[in-house]
Amino acid sequence: MLLRRIAATLLTPLIVLAQDPDGGAARGRPLVAHRPAVPGVHGLVAAGHPLAAMAGLQMLMKGGNAIDAAVAVGAALNMMEPQMNGIGGNGFMTVFDKKTGHVYSLSMAGAAPKALKPETMIPQTLDWGIDAGIVPGNFGGYLAALERFGTMSLAEVLAPAIDYAEHGYPIDASLATAIARAKSRLEKFPTTAKVFLPDGRAPQAGELWTNRDLASTLRKSAEAEQAALKQKKSRADAIQAGFDRFYKGDIAQEFDRFFKENHGALAAADLAAYKPQWTEPVHSTYRGYDVYSNPTTSRGGIELLMQLNLVEGYDLAKLGVNSAEALHLLIEAIKVAKADVYHYVADPKFTKVPTDALLSKNYADARRKLIDPDKSIAYPEWGRPDGALALFHPPAGPAFAADYEMERDTTSFSIVDQWGNAVACTPTLGGGFGAGVVVGNTGLLLNNGIRLGSTSPYPDNVNYVRPGQIPLLNNSPTIVLKGGKLAMVFGTPGGETIGQTEFQMLVNVIDFHLPVQQAVENPRFALDAKPNFYKPGAEISVTIENRVPASVLRALGEMGHKLAPATDFTAAVGGMQAIVIDLDKSTMLAGADPRRTGYAVGW
Repeated sequence: MLLRRIAATLLTPLIVLAQDPDGGAARGRPLVAHRPAVPGVHGLVAAGHPLAAMAGLQMLMKGGNAIDAAVAVGAALNMMEPQMNGIGGNGFMTVFDKKTGHVYSLSMAGAAPKALKPETMIPQTLDWGIDAGIVPGNFGGYLAALERFGTMSLAEVLAPAIDYAEHGYPIDASLATAIARAKSRLEKFPTTAKVFLPDGRAPQAGELWTNRDLASTLRKSAEAEQAALKQKKSRADAIQAGFDRFYKGDIAQEFDRFFKENHGALAAADLAAYKPQWTEPVHSTYRGYDVYSNPTTSRGGIELLMQLNLVEGYDLAKLGVNSAEALHLLIEAIKVAKADVYHYVADPKFTKVPTDALLSKNYADARRKLIDPDKSIAYPEWGRPDGALALFHPPAGPAFAADYEMERDTTSFSIVDQWGNAVACTPTLGGGFGAGVVVGNTGLLLNNGIRLGSTSPYPDNVNYVRPGQIPLLNNSPTIVLKGGKLAMVFGTPGGETIGQTEFQMLVNVIDFHLPVQQAVENPRFALDAKPNFYKPGAEISVTIENRVPASVLRALGEMGHKLAPATDFTAAVGGMQAIVIDLDKSTMLAGADPRRTGYAVGW
């Protein structure tokens, strides 16, 4: 109860005005930080909701490390942001292990069902419904991280989430609004309506909201772990018992029953085949910093590093924060990187992704020649890095609608503990409420990973939907080192905008030297493409927050950019959660994004 009272006091807003360090209207308006940066001594947690952040802080205060806290946050966010993420979804985690000084990438991404038949799909079933869901990856990923790097038991780290799911919490306005807006779709499935539309209506903001089926699912895995410990099994074997109950036991059988009864393709065998994947992160250097993010089946990590390589050839600091010249170069770098990423990146089981070639500095030098410093270029064709598409064989199947809406959901959280370990994690359900179908009595939604965007509408593209393939995510939680020491931990939701938002965050800190909260709140933009980013020549529009001065917007328009001015703060450009370590002062501060319900807490 004490920690809940502490969480309530953290919701009081504070206003801090910060002057633009580059000074003057020529560089943009004075930057306004609506919140203070949050300091930490023993640890920091920045997450998509204050109660989820507090769940992680509880673990740190009990002596747990960043990975213990991460699993507590990820589980709690099932209740706080269920339209954005859940243990039935998919995601990526990036871990810095202080003991070894090594950065690890964890793919928590499940595959499309083996029985899926793309030739029978239509756009509606790709996006929503019984056949839109893929194998749940996040829960298994959290358990894999807990077993390898954590110190606490599964029962301990799941306790806050079980408590909130069983006894409820006052639902916030953003979630209540999301449920109300999706009501006509959520009520189509009785199991979904049971969870999100109790008594047949959308819950009101401030109303106590529960998901007791979710509490039961989490408790079952925790009970399996505790039973194994009582049998004197090792900690690793006990956590595996919790994993097996979900992916091979009665929870998996409930998945199988539900999908068979509703004529869906997902089966118990698909869950049993799932394994979280530890891989080497993708890596590049940027102005003396080492930047690490996630390899495919994330496209966002590769995109982020390619964008950094492209702008490394320009003196952004001299151009100035929020200047038309700097914003123009960032926009153009995003175009050039996306042209390659959308052509070459897919599940590496089905194609050879030329990652090393795409991330080489020489390739960036060659592709940078496409950028005109004075005017906007058309969305380009992909380049020709070495080793492209050597293993790709186009599947049979129909072309789907090329013009589709890009999803902007997902959540993210960043954690540093008292020992210097760090976690950045970005889990998702794909589009809002994922596939929209709560699976039987599990309380879980699945990622609608079959949706267009995560898959390509074109059969000759490497990322076309097919059985057993892991669809792409843009999720790319990032860790930055300098001289082997932890310097930054950050991630963001935003679907298609994730790599773009992370790019801007890193440039704000490294090039423009903005403090973390100012870097998070600095005006942002996001590119969209019609019909899509798979198509060279697509029409590019730039959603840009209107805190950018009118003179800068006019200059961008004169350069040929098609602008779509947004409000002061819009969730369309993500929801960054970031921690920055001042290596000179040996201190750390966290920033959380006011564009969504993010909050940072420190100990």
